[in-house]
Amino acid sequence: MENKNQPACCTASRGSENPLAPTKLDVVPKPVNNNNMIPLPGGSFLMGTEDEEGFLADGEGPIRAIKLKPFYISPTAVTNLQFQEFIQATGYITDAEKYEWSFVFDGLLSEKIKNTDPQVAANAPWWCVIPGARWNQPEGPDSHINDRMNHPVVHVSWNDAMTYCQWAAKRLPTEAEWEYAARGSLVQNKYPWGNELTPDGEHRCNIWQGSFPEYNSLEDGFLGTAPVDSFKPNDFGLYNVAGNVWEWCSDWFSATFHINGTIENPKGPVKGETKVMRGGSFLCHKSYCNRYRVAARSSNTSDSSASNLGFRCAMDL
Repeated sequence: MENKNQPACCTASRGSENPLAPTKLDVVPKPVNNNNMIPLPGGSFLMGTEDEEGFLADGEGPIRAIKLKPFYISPTAVTNLQFQEFIQATGYITDAEKYEWSFVFDGLLSEKIKNTDPQVAANAPWWCVIPGARWNQPEGPDSHINDRMNHPVVHVSWNDAMTYCQWAAKRLPTEAEWEYAARGSLVQNKYPWGNELTPDGEHRCNIWQGSFPEYNSLEDGFLGTAPVDSFKPNDFGLYNVAGNVWEWCSDWFSATFHINGTIENPKGPVKGETKVMRGGSFLCHKSYCNRYRVAARSSNTSDSSASNLGFRCAMDL
């Protein structure tokens, strides 16, 4: 594993000194419903990687044996339709709405928005600060989700995801649960389907093709997000655990805590500065950030949001 310290092309952070806290909803959660959730048996699996393509600074290794109790996990990321139901039922205001802006990848912006000369993120000029960007206006005020109801909801912070889970009587997966589920019973493979990115030339995930960030050849058919059930599921029945959108996990992020940490049902450190994100997104490319590998990790502040950041739910079994 190389000692690389390349920042994730797929993340942009608010870098808040005083980040917003999760909202406590004064509503009755939905009745517990595990319909369409996938029951997983748990047990032991090998977590992490020591692959030379990995990012040592991210704490992808060492490989360690982890034991998990059984749990449920959603086959897909939460969709715009599902998140809309939550908003309509609760009147919840997302962090992006509270800040009145969110990060949008510049390749998705309309010419009208580009002509406003938006502010760009430090060290990542492809990320633009767009006033009015939020879950139902993914590229700013002149965009909508009417034709993307089966796409993953984006511009959701960790706080937003936690509040949705509170309402839905679910929870976020732990990082260990996420990796176990994403591996789909395969042992130490790079991807949820094996070790080849495009077996027999077939695209299995929504990531960047071409030269990042200048040119995307769209060989997988998508510039931005894809529907949540695009491509083949892994052997556990999970869709798009590589690429499409980063997915929040419940854990605080640490590059070293897990080295001598808990090996049974680990939940990460008790405190930290950023929360774990997994899976990569439609912006990941091997030339810059190949964090669509199943063992790859990244993190962000709990109130950060962007046009490639979503989540999926888990439940106790």
